[in-house]
Amino acid sequence: MKYAVVGAILAMTGISAQTIHYPEARKGDVVDDYHGTKVADPYRWLEDTDSAETAAWVTAENQVTQAYLSKIPERAGFKERLTRLYDYERFTHFEKAGPRYLFFRNDGLQNHDVLYVSDGLAGTPRVLLDPNTLRADGTAALAGAVADREGKRLAYGIAEAGSDWAEWRVRNVETGQDLADRVRWTKFLPVAWAADGSGFFYLRFPEPKPGEALRGANTNSKIYFHRLGESQSGDRLVYERPDHPEWLWEPYVSDDGRYLFIVVQTNDFAKNLLYYQDLRDPSHKTVELIHELDAAYLPLGTAGSNLYLRTTWQAPKGRVIRIDLAHPERANWHEVVPEQAEAMDAAMMANGCFVVNYLKDASSQMKVFGADGALKHEVSLPGPGKVALFPARQQDREAFFAFTSYTAPRTIFRLDLQSDRTEAVRQSKLSFDPGQFVTDKVFYSSKDGARIPMSLVHRKGIRLDGSNRTVLYAYGGFNVNMLPEFSPWVIAWLESGGVFAVANLRGGGEYGEAWHLAGVKEKKQNVFDDFIAAAEWLIAERYTSSSRLAIFGGSNGGLLIGAVLNQRPELFGAAMPAVGVMDMLRFQKFTIGAAWTGEYGSSDNAADFEVLRAYSPLHNIHVGGRYPAVLITTSDHDDRVVPGHSFKYAATLQAAQAAGRPVLIRIETRAGHGGGKPTAKLIDEYADRLAFLTRELQ
Repeated sequence: MKYAVVGAILAMTGISAQTIHYPEARKGDVVDDYHGTKVADPYRWLEDTDSAETAAWVTAENQVTQAYLSKIPERAGFKERLTRLYDYERFTHFEKAGPRYLFFRNDGLQNHDVLYVSDGLAGTPRVLLDPNTLRADGTAALAGAVADREGKRLAYGIAEAGSDWAEWRVRNVETGQDLADRVRWTKFLPVAWAADGSGFFYLRFPEPKPGEALRGANTNSKIYFHRLGESQSGDRLVYERPDHPEWLWEPYVSDDGRYLFIVVQTNDFAKNLLYYQDLRDPSHKTVELIHELDAAYLPLGTAGSNLYLRTTWQAPKGRVIRIDLAHPERANWHEVVPEQAEAMDAAMMANGCFVVNYLKDASSQMKVFGADGALKHEVSLPGPGKVALFPARQQDREAFFAFTSYTAPRTIFRLDLQSDRTEAVRQSKLSFDPGQFVTDKVFYSSKDGARIPMSLVHRKGIRLDGSNRTVLYAYGGFNVNMLPEFSPWVIAWLESGGVFAVANLRGGGEYGEAWHLAGVKEKKQNVFDDFIAAAEWLIAERYTSSSRLAIFGGSNGGLLIGAVLNQRPELFGAAMPAVGVMDMLRFQKFTIGAAWTGEYGSSDNAADFEVLRAYSPLHNIHVGGRYPAVLITTSDHDDRVVPGHSFKYAATLQAAQAAGRPVLIRIETRAGHGGGKPTAKLIDEYADRLAFLTRELQ
């Protein structure tokens, strides 16, 4: 492969001056016509990840990137420190299944968490499923694990090389042996067991054509029922809608086993439809209970013919309502838990109570309400942080949840719903002193005056003189909440003297549906303005300076980084867009991209095209632009945001860069969008990122 010399000679601390020779990327002559506007796409060939030409380009780019990163002296130290920080016992999940308890544990450097089972809360745990035994290189991972209600069988999904595709299998919990069952061509959603444990409901896509599994559009999904002991080819079709090929169907079986609820996911990530089948009815008739796409409707449980839902209908911050399925007219709907000042993040039913997690300025609050909706008590938490509620049955007298913060890994708590007492049942072991760090919550004004929260994590007593290397992280979309979460790489960054900032931009759900809608479609620029304002605040308040400020985000957050990099390149010293949605004119053509049109719009629509074209990271790169140092990351098996996004973006930015700063792309092999990535790969990836930041934020 030929090489092109791009950029000026770089003065490199600890490294001899060098010129980066990027692989030459052939420019094709593809031009698309969007509603009368011609748009060139010269690197269209890089969308074909199976071609020999693309494979050669990927190999050459990785060689350039690794040659650059390997020469940074600090990289070895970061890898050593990250290895020690990851080497701690941790627990990530805990739930009851019949008389048994299931939880995930990692002894430290295991590539994947191991599933344990114990007979009773104080029973001796034994290994039920160890994903580390599936492949020596750790690139096969659990895509989900669901026990039946008696705790006798476990359905679990296996995903290879980071793909969203999963094959579901069934394990006998008592013996640890697998049954012969295999269910393929599923992705995104877990299975739902029938009440009698005879089988499970699941979402299935048509088998992809050869070569299309990682790129082809994910459409025409259906719900099937798999009966244990039978071949998948004989599974019963439960529901399909050929008239809406882009819709997804999430199955949920009521605890009494009577109802199958179907949560209908269209292309709006904050709203859904809701259908159901009465499983006692041999006709399998589907009732379209909620057929207007006006809010979120998520089943919590049933009592006879009464269905309890978490919803944003006439309550943008969320509430709990009751619908009598015998009289389902909206005039008969009854409010149970009213809308609060804080946004409802999650809820569940157990022991006749509603356990609800709320968000207050991007931190969790946990409350318990009685069957009548009256507040029983607020659960005491260790401090500002994030709560994760784990599944419970309506008859359970206990509930389990995890709590974490930026400087503390997960602790698993048991909530006794009779005494209201809370106790820690599993606690991760720290390998550092969290007392040396502090987390501050600040608020700043965006361009239009909106008040935006941001968390700042750093060593105690840092000087506000503009000299601190700072990473600003955000997401800003799809109603996703950015809450405190522990990551070993953040601790390594803080120990090196860095500051970590997380901005809670519009487009997320931190303050309810109105906050989300303020950052979608034609209002997407609000998200970018919020992020730019966060950077300007950090600089104005002397936490950092432009030359020492890096921006980081993944997926929709990668789109965010690409967009603001084009709009304000002088504001940042480095950027790290990860698995980003970079081509806003073609995203809907690949895998699950069509489901995102409710968030972004679509270039197939003339009005949406104008909005998308105005901020699309790929289409707003300026030849001769002076961009900061950029480290793009993606994976060859990412079948959610296909790697062609990052490939085309990297080739375009490398050709355009005139600032003499590196534009590198790191392409992980046998990995996907991020889920299930083995610990060894995470350590290497973050060692590269931290070394890159240390080198570039001068």
